[in-house]
Amino acid sequence: MSKFGFGHSKLQYGLMRSVFVLSFASLIGIALFARFLWTSSSSISFTYQSIASLNRTVEESIVNVVSSDNSIKLQGHQKEASKDVNNNIKGRVLSATFADLPAPELKWEQMPSAPVPRLDGYSVQIKNLLYVFVGYANLDHVHSHVDVYNFSDNTWCDKFDTPKDMANSHLGVATDGRYEMASIAPVTGTKVCSCNSIMERQTACDGGSKENRHTPGVDHWSIAVKNGKALEKEWRTEIPIPRGGPHRACIVVNDRLFVIGGQEGDFMAKPGSSIFKCSRRKEVVYGDVYMLDGEMKWKTLPEMPKPDSHIECAWVIVNNSIIITGGTTEKHPITKRMMLVGEVFQFHLDSLTWSVIGKLPFRVKTTLAGFWDGWLYFTSGQRDRGPDNPQPKEVIGQLWRTKLHL
Repeated sequence: MSKFGFGHSKLQYGLMRSVFVLSFASLIGIALFARFLWTSSSSISFTYQSIASLNRTVEESIVNVVSSDNSIKLQGHQKEASKDVNNNIKGRVLSATFADLPAPELKWEQMPSAPVPRLDGYSVQIKNLLYVFVGYANLDHVHSHVDVYNFSDNTWCDKFDTPKDMANSHLGVATDGRYEMASIAPVTGTKVCSCNSIMERQTACDGGSKENRHTPGVDHWSIAVKNGKALEKEWRTEIPIPRGGPHRACIVVNDRLFVIGGQEGDFMAKPGSSIFKCSRRKEVVYGDVYMLDGEMKWKTLPEMPKPDSHIECAWVIVNNSIIITGGTTEKHPITKRMMLVGEVFQFHLDSLTWSVIGKLPFRVKTTLAGFWDGWLYFTSGQRDRGPDNPQPKEVIGQLWRTKLHL
């Protein structure tokens, strides 16, 4: 009996020892697994914070110092947005890839809207009148008329139809401040969204896209004009522009031709499509600036503060400088969506330098700008989806103005 009892106790002791060892091993395993999860979580959190910190660092290094004349010079390593008492960032803050540039807040006043919304229209200002041409109402309808705004009494005062053979969008219009160049000799080869101007009694036609809407054109032609009429039957070939493409500003100041911004590439028409379908191709938006001087030579000038396109009529000339409102910039690197511009830029013609002098009430492309009695106006275009989403959405006919203090 005693022998049997001793063996039973030994067996019981062995079982208890095994249970203890297994329990201890399990506890160690659970502890190691918990530590692994904590470490992984911390690593992920650290990685996210590092990326976020990197983005903030990049964004903060973009821009700019507010100077005494309410302009912002590109100098870098400054914070992009102000902070409130709780250290929360205020204003529109986006990824550095397409972030809004820091700029003073301008006081905008909404004026009577245009009779119709329009996108990709065109405009010219003659004295106190702004002539707003054609453009899209939406993808299914284009306008075939001109609306006229009177800056003196701030009313839309007139409307008239355009010629039947005149383009309904992406057209080029030039003026000498007295006449609009309407019907002159056709340009050799189809041009999409070329830029037109008048320089020393010559109308110039530059750049744009080829017939397929995608291939950039570098052609440059001129034709003599007087009192709104062509003096020649054919266009003359001039020195090609250094870089081709549509949706750029083409401006003559003091007998110098400035070509600003634009893009290479656009939607391309699908051959044989009965409903005129287009396919999206690669587009490169740039901020290049070129000047054609009296010697008929192109010179490369400092680039815009950010790449900018869709600014054909988004400019005015004020105090020996060029003011540009809105546009489109580089596409989102992941979604490849179009990103709109919400800044007001100033190009100083004496120093050939750029400043960011303010923000628009929202981001918008293809604005039609005017200037009268110290007021900067813009109307029409396609605006953003909201303060935190710079993608294009609504086609507008709104008219806004702000008093410039340059």
